[in-house]
Amino acid sequence: MKNVFLAISVCLALSANTHAQNAKDPKAQAILKEVSTKFKSTKTLSASFKVTTLDQKTKKTDSRSGSIILKGNKYKLMLAGQEIYCDGTSAWTYLKEANEVQVSSADDKTNGISPTNIFTIYEKGFSSKYIGETKIDNVAVHHIELVPDDAKKPYFKIQVFINKTDKIITSAKIFEKNGTHITYSVEKIKLNVDAPDNMFTFDKSKYPGIEVVDLR
Repeated sequence: MKNVFLAISVCLALSANTHAQNAKDPKAQAILKEVSTKFKSTKTLSASFKVTTLDQKTKKTDSRSGSIILKGNKYKLMLAGQEIYCDGTSAWTYLKEANEVQVSSADDKTNGISPTNIFTIYEKGFSSKYIGETKIDNVAVHHIELVPDDAKKPYFKIQVFINKTDKIITSAKIFEKNGTHITYSVEKIKLNVDAPDNMFTFDKSKYPGIEVVDLR
């Protein structure tokens, strides 16, 4: 799940409220700021996405589809047999196959990466470079490369592709030091969707016989 959070963080953080403050490339920084400005005004968003992981050593590929709804520090994430709910205070991870829900504090996520901080995780600590304009599925996109200032990060660069017209992240590719490449592709995104607060809490009464594991 850590890699999934990382992938989501990359795309939606930049989409929603982020630009690389340490950037040396004025053009890259200006584009990221335009993306940020567009999404700052949104109260909620929903997105469907695909995460593809390629192990360069074994050449094995794994693809998973999912969806996420965000509202401030609340979120609901659906992915690969799991449902994760967060109301800003507590987080519930429901494992369908085991009929088990794990309860943790909202900020208790590995490496500090989770949907709760995707709007700020990349504000600092990255340099950026504008690579150029290209096309993905016949759509014109800006290609920007981000490099972390911290050499201890598990990845050494991130390639981000931004729709030139809509100013929306279409995909991002994370290059990990262990040879793994993680590509996150946004399939659909909607802004200011209807998202009542009860959407972000887990109702165990709807799951007879469920095992509750409280990790708080």
